[in-house]
Amino acid sequence: MSGPDASPGRVPTSSSRPAAPGAPGPAATAPDTSAPGVPSAGKGLAAGTLGLWGSTVIGLASTAPVYSLVATLGFVVAAVGAQAPIAFIVAFIPMLFIAFAYRELNRAVPDCGTTFTWVTKAFGPRVGWMGGWGVAIAGIVVLANLSQIAGQYTWLMVGDGSLAENVPLVTATGVVFIALMTWISYRGLELGERVQNVLLGVQYVALALFVVVALYKIATGDAPNATPVEWSWFDPTAFTDWSGFVEAVLLALFIYWGWDACLALTEETKDPQRTPGRAAVLSTAILLVTYVGVTVVAMSFAGLGSTGIGLANEANADDVFFALKDPVLGPLSVVLVISVLVSAVSSTQTTILPTARGTLAMAVYGALPARFGRVHPRFRTPSFSTFVMGVVAIVFYVVMTLVSANVLQDSILSLGLAIAFYYGLTGYACVWYFRRELTSSWQAFLFKGLLPLLGALMLTYAFVQSVVDMLAPDYGYTVLLGIGGTFVIGIGSLLLGAVLMVVWSAFAESRPFFRGESLNRDTEVLVPDEPEIYTRSIDGGLA
Repeated sequence: MSGPDASPGRVPTSSSRPAAPGAPGPAATAPDTSAPGVPSAGKGLAAGTLGLWGSTVIGLASTAPVYSLVATLGFVVAAVGAQAPIAFIVAFIPMLFIAFAYRELNRAVPDCGTTFTWVTKAFGPRVGWMGGWGVAIAGIVVLANLSQIAGQYTWLMVGDGSLAENVPLVTATGVVFIALMTWISYRGLELGERVQNVLLGVQYVALALFVVVALYKIATGDAPNATPVEWSWFDPTAFTDWSGFVEAVLLALFIYWGWDACLALTEETKDPQRTPGRAAVLSTAILLVTYVGVTVVAMSFAGLGSTGIGLANEANADDVFFALKDPVLGPLSVVLVISVLVSAVSSTQTTILPTARGTLAMAVYGALPARFGRVHPRFRTPSFSTFVMGVVAIVFYVVMTLVSANVLQDSILSLGLAIAFYYGLTGYACVWYFRRELTSSWQAFLFKGLLPLLGALMLTYAFVQSVVDMLAPDYGYTVLLGIGGTFVIGIGSLLLGAVLMVVWSAFAESRPFFRGESLNRDTEVLVPDEPEIYTRSIDGGLA
């Protein structure tokens, strides 16, 4: 926490080395906290806004549970058949282990920069910068995908649904959704939380309706391909194809990604050292129950056949719910269509929130230009970073759509590399940051050392295996430079970050950061000492 000798808005450092001449340095990027009612330390965000419930909602919404199931369930079944439930459980293990790493690091360093800040403290500025880039590029790529899904499902509900095939119309609609969610994110976290409560509620009501009606039809014999639940569905030794198992687990990793959004809002919670970490672990646990439960019900209702509504039917792989909506819900099938739309829109906003706060933190410590650190004086949101995230996502989405729908799809498939990259870095950072404490107690050894390390190793394997698989020309939808387009996009986006880091390091403003002065292991955290004492006032300020 900021000590008593820290000036308002200043980034304290353990180094007495001055900043480069003419460089504004990190101190210039911090927000003005001299206004009445604003905490005397921190980045200017709205402290004390979220509780455990709000943080958990943000974590769940960011994963887009309904859309994630739509996008992956069919492909997981195609890869491992009846072992789909255990594949989701196995994929949950590294997510839980990394959630413990996030929890422990957040207790020690409750900073909205999350991976960027923690990895910088553990391994230095350049590795930390790349960790922050991993978070940002994953957010940009997934925003393009989410907006496309939102556009398609909007027009599926109009007429005979043929308008969903109109690329310019769908693209324009997706752009509108990104712009709208960017505006909501800009207007303040309270508004965003209220919106997410409604949107997440719609998703879980739809899932509950699907599960209840499907179980009723199974019990009454009205399910067309009713299949009894078998224990072999949960047997990890029943996999007959190792490559299929690995593919399924890699696919399943994607559906858990996003729970860390609540950690990026740590400075805006009522108890930043404990609430975000608890919300992260709680979010992953709820997601596990959701995904495994819905998967088992869908398998029991539709069976694993390769024809009709069978989950192994390749024609249903990219949208299992679309194939099951009419047989399960009949005239209420539009509820599932609406829930997928809502899921994509909801995740659009919750993706903007953490990525904007990540770039805010990078700017405050001098890892990005100072303007990224601007905070709106009334809404207490990272205004410039939020708008930049929205604009960049729109440009990326439109350009990818204009180039080729296949290139856009390959960019989505490449997401796993960025996810495994920055989650893995966070796990390693946890072990290294707490290395001197690991023998102090069994809890420290387990939660700060062993579990984060195992999670990081699992994700490293997932990263390496993905790279090997993506090299194949027939992986994904395109071939670039004679190899899989997914590989080129995934590795290329990470290498682009390295190039941008080198370019930015040449500017005087960045030198304190890259010399390890503005952010290092001893740098105090830029959050209020007791943020829970601040409450939101009616006009959006801090009282």
